[in-house]
Amino acid sequence: MKSKLGFIVFVFALALTISIASCAPVATPTPTTPTPAPKPITLTFANFPPAPTFPCVSMERWAKEVEKRTKGLVKVKTFPGGTLLTARNMFDGVLAGVADIGCSCTSYEPGRFPLLAGNDLPVGYISATQASHVLWDLTQEFKPKSLADFKVLHMYTCAPVYIQSKDPIRSLEDLKGYELRAAGTGVVILKALGAAAIGMPMSEVPEALQKGVIKGYTSSLEVLMDFKYAEIVKYVTDYPMCVVSFAVVMNKDSWNSLPSSVKKVIDDLGEEQSVWTGQYMDKHIEKSLKWSKEEQGVKIIELSSEEKARWDEKLKPLIDKWVEETEAKGLPAKKFLKRLYELKAKYGK
Repeated sequence: MKSKLGFIVFVFALALTISIASCAPVATPTPTTPTPAPKPITLTFANFPPAPTFPCVSMERWAKEVEKRTKGLVKVKTFPGGTLLTARNMFDGVLAGVADIGCSCTSYEPGRFPLLAGNDLPVGYISATQASHVLWDLTQEFKPKSLADFKVLHMYTCAPVYIQSKDPIRSLEDLKGYELRAAGTGVVILKALGAAAIGMPMSEVPEALQKGVIKGYTSSLEVLMDFKYAEIVKYVTDYPMCVVSFAVVMNKDSWNSLPSSVKKVIDDLGEEQSVWTGQYMDKHIEKSLKWSKEEQGVKIIELSSEEKARWDEKLKPLIDKWVEETEAKGLPAKKFLKRLYELKAKYGK
């Protein structure tokens, strides 16, 4: 009897529980608020030479890569040809926030980048790829104080500078007193070799060549085709004199405002863009030389090993002087130059 009564109580309790549960209000899911899409970011990038030149080709490639790799989150508005900042005020303009990003040559402001000036010495670079790779590594390793106020995005150089002349230059004797246009470090180098160096912007070279004010110039070799100088000058002396270093830098506040994901994209592009620019320049040089030799009859003059040694000896004091003066400023010029030569050998061409 007791077991029957217990069973009845159990059944009643179970039924009561089910009844209560069925009457309980059903929980309504809380609606989720959709995550807002990140706001697009626009960066301004200033450059000083005309749009078709290699620094601006590099700028446009970098801008497209950043937009692609951030899936459209970052848009880069480019300003070639000095339309936002010129070479003279590029670095200060980026510091002031006139542009988020800027590109200029470190040698355009003598004394401002004393350690980096070592890369523009006559150290015998044989390609823009080699020199650009070395410059990027040197900048990462030595972290020059002159760039401390910027975020360094990438670094590269032009192709090596050569003498391009109306007459064949085969020796120091041929070069003595010979009127050649140069700019920046090239002026000092030509004077050391005994030439009559004339400082002149590239825009004035065509008229000066036509009028005989100069008999040639020093420059990387793309100008033979791009500016049609091969129609006037017919000789290139195969002695790489120097390169010109370029720095692409960003305003620190602009950099700090970026999301970490965007910073990673830009950081990952640093070495890649540096080397890409050097490779682009070298390929363009090959096209220029091919056109100049085949279409315009330009000849390449090879210096004998003995003659090259004479030129090297003339230029060695320039390097020694830079080391002495830069060390006197408390900067590691000797270590910088030693590492430069190590990297130069590592990267070959």
